[in-house]
Amino acid sequence: MELPEVDELNTLPTDAFADALAPLFEGAPRFLRRLADARPFDSDATLLAGAREVASITPEDEAGRFLETLVETELAALNSAYEERFGFRYVVFVAGRPRAEIVPLMKAALGNDRPAELRRAVNDVMAIAADRLDAARTTARQREGIGS
Repeated sequence: MELPEVDELNTLPTDAFADALAPLFEGAPRFLRRLADARPFDSDATLLAGAREVASITPEDEAGRFLETLVETELAALNSAYEERFGFRYVVFVAGRPRAEIVPLMKAALGNDRPAELRRAVNDVMAIAADRLDAARTTARQREGIGS
């Protein structure tokens, strides 16, 4: 990745500035527009300080999406490594857990041997199926007025 020097970043139009820094900050277009508005910067250190300042005043709902993007990026990288190692996609019974909780599970799974990981994955597929079956039955009973 080639990144323009700070002097050049200061002169770029907002969209070009955001495009140039997107790889550093996982896209986050609104964050990058706010960072562009905080220019000029006189060094990489002041650019990063400005980014920290902008991040500190980012609304909570947007910050959550920004962090989720980081998690999704990590999950994508882990899934690629997982598929390369085991030859199939990572499967896990999520059961309402946030994506951030899946990261350590995937990291641990990468330490398993293939037979152990196949057993774990199949068990999770069965747990997913059982949960879906239970949800379908509950929905059918509710539709019929039977209750749960």
